[in-house]
Amino acid sequence: MTDRAFPRGCCSRTRRTFLADLGMGFTGLALGSMLADDGVVRAAEQTAGPVPDGRPHFAPRAKSVIWIFLSGGYSHVETFDPKPALTKHAGKTFDKTPFENPVLSPLHKKRFRQVQAAEINVRDVYPTIYPMQVGFKKAGQAGIEISDWWPHLATCVDDLCFVRNMWTTDNDHAAENQIHTGRHRLDEVQPSIGSWVHYGLGSLNDDLPKFTVVGGPGNSTLRPSIDSYYLGPQHSGVPLALDPANPLPFGRRPETQSEADQRHEYELIGRLNALSAVEYPEDQALRARIQAYELAFRMQAAVPEALDFKPESEATTRLYGLDRDATRVAGQRLLTARRLVERGVRFVQVYPSANGSWDSHQKLRENHTKLCSEVDLPVAGLLKDLKARGLLEEVVVVFCTEFGRTPGLELRAGGTDGRDHHPNGFTIWMAGAGLKRGYVHGETDELGYHALGEGHYVTDLHATVLHLLGVDGRRLEVPGRRRLEIDHGRPIQEILA
Repeated sequence: MTDRAFPRGCCSRTRRTFLADLGMGFTGLALGSMLADDGVVRAAEQTAGPVPDGRPHFAPRAKSVIWIFLSGGYSHVETFDPKPALTKHAGKTFDKTPFENPVLSPLHKKRFRQVQAAEINVRDVYPTIYPMQVGFKKAGQAGIEISDWWPHLATCVDDLCFVRNMWTTDNDHAAENQIHTGRHRLDEVQPSIGSWVHYGLGSLNDDLPKFTVVGGPGNSTLRPSIDSYYLGPQHSGVPLALDPANPLPFGRRPETQSEADQRHEYELIGRLNALSAVEYPEDQALRARIQAYELAFRMQAAVPEALDFKPESEATTRLYGLDRDATRVAGQRLLTARRLVERGVRFVQVYPSANGSWDSHQKLRENHTKLCSEVDLPVAGLLKDLKARGLLEEVVVVFCTEFGRTPGLELRAGGTDGRDHHPNGFTIWMAGAGLKRGYVHGETDELGYHALGEGHYVTDLHATVLHLLGVDGRRLEVPGRRRLEIDHGRPIQEILA
């Protein structure tokens, strides 16, 4: 807009600014589903270089992703990566075992990037070995060992693909952002993996956002986990509340306004904006925002319908644990995820547990026993439900956390029964389209300290997800925003079916 658009003394905000400021209302929510498909707007976003057209770069194996994130850092050695040596050598220091002292390994300095000075860091170097707090059993035809805390998930083990040699670089909870963006907190922030999926692929349902968030993130410091930054706010995750009556922020039509009245209002706004578009034909963002109102109108019906569990059978709700107090919250969030991908949402980021709840500095056994019992049944229910509906052939499920827990006993504040943060090696698992099933890839050392071999930095997980969706992350590069090689990662070829 030019200065002549407003008489002297009038508000100087342009129509574009006004509409952008509605980002917490219908317009911003609608943009999350629409603008990525608007080639004109994409051309305005990028002045040079290839512009994603919403089509996969090669034949995809999957259509959608359910990304399950457990905030706080679950203990890999008490969930999916058993280390009997911890129990055998409990109470000894690392240098008293027959194994190489992992703190002295070259991998420690190569991968670990601490914020505090090395001379005062104690977080990942606790030397006294703490025994495993739970037993493990082999499960499924594959005979994969899984913790006794996951009895329901153990029945699904033949559909799971474990990656036991993940690593990251931040040993504090900024690692929660790092596993979603690929960047340490000291670096320039990058868009989240969900935002890259949103940016690169077209919509499967124009009535719903392409990137939705259920149950999180927990606070404002974790906004990078769902944010899109320089890709534009239209590619950020859209948080949904599990209330069919009011699922979207500012997304419910006022009770005093009828559907017909609202449609007429949007039509009037559209005509007024169209007049401005004639006067300012170069304002491509304005054109897109005109279209956004219609999508916002459609979302008012589509989103509540997706969150309404009434059509679900009693057997299905029991499968997710909705009939039990302990599992109800996680079950509702995961059932919502299934309903969303079933309706064409590309990327659903789910937080089944409260923010930071897996952070077991003390009382690890008590904490993990409780949390696993809350999540185990609903996660297994999701997998079984997806499989029964044939969706496991077109959906990728990712189950992850920000880092593992130390093999050594945490000694801060007189600790006696917990583990600290551990970025040097941890486990995630995946399931679904294009992945090997009943498979374990990679390993940590005998004490569960370091991811062995090259291991997989968190962006390898991103690259794998994009690859399964038929997208080459390097072809999404934005001119003027060249990313580092580590930002791209590489698909974990060994786990692909």
